[in-house]
Amino acid sequence: MEKHNFVTIANLTREKILYMIEMAQEFERHPNRELLKGKVVATLFFEPSTRTRLSFETAANRLGARVIGFADPKITSGTKGETLKDTILMVSNYADVIVMRHYIEGAAQYASEVAPVPIVNAGDGAHQHPSQCMLDLYSIYKTQGTLENLNIYLVGDLKYGRTVHSLLMAMRHFNPTFHFVAPKELAMPNEYKIYCREHGINFQEHTAFNEKIIADADILYMTRVQKERFSDLMEYERVKNIYILRADMLGNAKPNMKILHPLPRVNEIAYDVDNDPHAYYIQQAGNGLFARQAIFCDVLGISLDEVRNDKTIIN
Repeated sequence: MEKHNFVTIANLTREKILYMIEMAQEFERHPNRELLKGKVVATLFFEPSTRTRLSFETAANRLGARVIGFADPKITSGTKGETLKDTILMVSNYADVIVMRHYIEGAAQYASEVAPVPIVNAGDGAHQHPSQCMLDLYSIYKTQGTLENLNIYLVGDLKYGRTVHSLLMAMRHFNPTFHFVAPKELAMPNEYKIYCREHGINFQEHTAFNEKIIADADILYMTRVQKERFSDLMEYERVKNIYILRADMLGNAKPNMKILHPLPRVNEIAYDVDNDPHAYYIQQAGNGLFARQAIFCDVLGISLDEVRNDKTIIN
């Protein structure tokens, strides 16, 4: 089978994104299959994860694959000085595809250049998180019925938030208007604002976060302030509670508006929001299973037609 990597969202075409959404829809209809029976998936998590790791492993299991790997790099030979290159080459001997999360930006791209098997980027530092982006796109499509012409508000940590960086690049094909809501310490980096200008993406910047500001949102994408990215903990303390979404802020929200969050949350979404019909972040996390099943099949060369015609469905 043809094999390729899933390292960045930046090079996905409009057609490819819609194709992957169609494949995710097929897996939501029938998640239990044996399309990857006999395959081995390695999950290498050099950084903590709950949803991403478990949903990748669940996706592999529901497709009939077996899973190996680690969730704590302290138990690997990296503690003995083994390089990332050697780790990747060794694991490639045992697995058909490698899912990797790493704290260094660009680590997944490097791994893809040395590995003889496909690499799936499960997050590299503050750079990108393309599989989260696919489940975000799927969630947006499911809730809005389209990806076109949406008002998307990105709130919180836009400096270090790799999920918002990936979403920004993926949405360039669909004429969005972005609203960047962040304190100046966590503002969207200039490189991404330049990217918006180069690709004709409309955006506005705000420092205020209130009921009036978010009233026109189709998607309200909340993010946590990522303590682990700060070298200055005093700076973290200054900004950690700056934006908190509460249920009483949703009185003027559009009926179709949905609240997304890549999770985990700390306190940026109050618990009184959970039962509001606009809340969608728990369902969003559930969509990760179907998006990641689509990613596995795509990197292993299994086409949408093969998924549609699959006879290994398990009820």
